[in-house]
Amino acid sequence: MKTNKQTLSRVLMSAIVMISVVVPCRLFAQTAEAKSSSATGNSSPGQWSVLVDKVDPGDINLVPSFQIAIYEGLLDELSKTKRFKQVLRDGDRKASEIANLLTLKTTVQRYTAGSETRREVTTVSGATKLTVRSQLLTREGKILLERTVDGNVRFKGSNLQATHNLARNVAKAIKQSSLPEPSFSASSGAYHSAESDNIVVVEFR
Repeated sequence: MKTNKQTLSRVLMSAIVMISVVVPCRLFAQTAEAKSSSATGNSSPGQWSVLVDKVDPGDINLVPSFQIAIYEGLLDELSKTKRFKQVLRDGDRKASEIANLLTLKTTVQRYTAGSETRREVTTVSGATKLTVRSQLLTREGKILLERTVDGNVRFKGSNLQATHNLARNVAKAIKQSSLPEPSFSASSGAYHSAESDNIVVVEFR
């Protein structure tokens, strides 16, 4: 009888020891696997940041106030899109530390000054018109996106309203376009939008 009890006690003790060792190991393995799976499932090649280059007037005699208004408008509107991790000004020292960085270049192609006074009395003349070429480039100079964008004021509103409309449309065109993931750009080094000749027009009514 005593022998049976001793044997049973030994079996129970062995079972307890095995449970105390095996269960924590399994829990640890499951936790590690879950973390690994989560990390893999949620891994992302990253998000682009953008540096907004100064507006290039090209051959157009564009007054400085318009250039500044376009530039500030671009910074504001691009931030609103949430498309980029960071929106940086030209000359920002942090730019050199950012791996996934694009540069937005804006070149003025056409400009018609227009007249606020004329727009007040007629709808057929006095429109202020702005047309720019916008390009998103990698550090290597590869063009990822290129658009021709218009910003007009045909009716009531100040001439500078055209710059606001223009910036809003540039941001809209970028937001609605598909950009390659940063890892794709880094590995292939070449991508160009097939819709580079699209023209986006905004009119302030």
